[in-house]
Amino acid sequence: MFMGKIKTLSLKLEDQKLFILDQTLLPHKELWVEVLSPEQMCDIIVQLKVRGAPLIGVAAGLSLALYAIGGATENEYLKACERLRSTRPTAVNLMWVIDQLIKAATTAYNPEELFNMAVQFCQEDIELCQKIAQAGAELIKDGDQILTHCNTGGLATAGVGTALGVIAEAHRQGKKIHVYVDETRPLLQGARLTTWELEKLNIPYTLICDNMAAHLMSLGKITKAIVGADRIATNGDFANKIGTYTVALSCHYHNIPFYVAAPYTTIDFSCSRGEQIEIELRSPAEVLGVHGAFESVIWSPKTANTYNPAFDVTPAKLVTSWVIDRGVFTSPTF
Repeated sequence: MFMGKIKTLSLKLEDQKLFILDQTLLPHKELWVEVLSPEQMCDIIVQLKVRGAPLIGVAAGLSLALYAIGGATENEYLKACERLRSTRPTAVNLMWVIDQLIKAATTAYNPEELFNMAVQFCQEDIELCQKIAQAGAELIKDGDQILTHCNTGGLATAGVGTALGVIAEAHRQGKKIHVYVDETRPLLQGARLTTWELEKLNIPYTLICDNMAAHLMSLGKITKAIVGADRIATNGDFANKIGTYTVALSCHYHNIPFYVAAPYTTIDFSCSRGEQIEIELRSPAEVLGVHGAFESVIWSPKTANTYNPAFDVTPAKLVTSWVIDRGVFTSPTF
């Protein structure tokens, strides 16, 4: 059984104890929380203390594996799997990891083997992110001014990230680039998290409101955009953080390349088109105001009617290229 340590930007595994970095407190406070049960991990995921499709899958898998080696019966383990599987219905990586662990457990319930599998999923994601970064960096040119949306770095994966990993690799290669960061309403993952990562990486950036991107494009200030994905259909349509579709439309109008970066584990081979992707709806409170380590501010009438989808679906026809760990694809022939 794996007895080593894993330390990433947002996850630690040491002495068979799992810790996650509470992302709701960033960028002003870095607090590591020990995950003591799958039930606690459900709350952590729903509260977005851990987020990002690849990272959710990895973290959930590790919490389940630790539950198994801690003495859970097969029945208890399988019930915990189902609870975790339902926490974020759009993020297919979560389902992919848990389905693999369920399959293994129902074949032969071996806690040590389940733990080794969960660790392997984490290590695989690290490798996949590096391959995405290297493939995507070839699309980035010296002098590019790149728009990104939401957070797609080491806070969303076990590795260097997807879209942000591409940007980081291009910077590491010495390319002079500048990043425009959408704040990403309503939960400000760009303003709070992407800026935090870019500062750690010493990559020049400018934070903008989401509704400023098209204006900057019209001024020639943005040369390309790259985003992540939570689920990709086999026809290339993909779900990502709400507002991504708007970015894609603006890029299309201004003839700006629009790329999506994700590992193969984000491709849902049972989903043929974007209309089939279930979109998670979240609490009205996220739209009525803003919440975080800075406490809460409510700027709307508490009785205001709201609509708060966590994701939108971008049609494949708006995508210039898909950057997968297997390479760069100009058509959805994954």
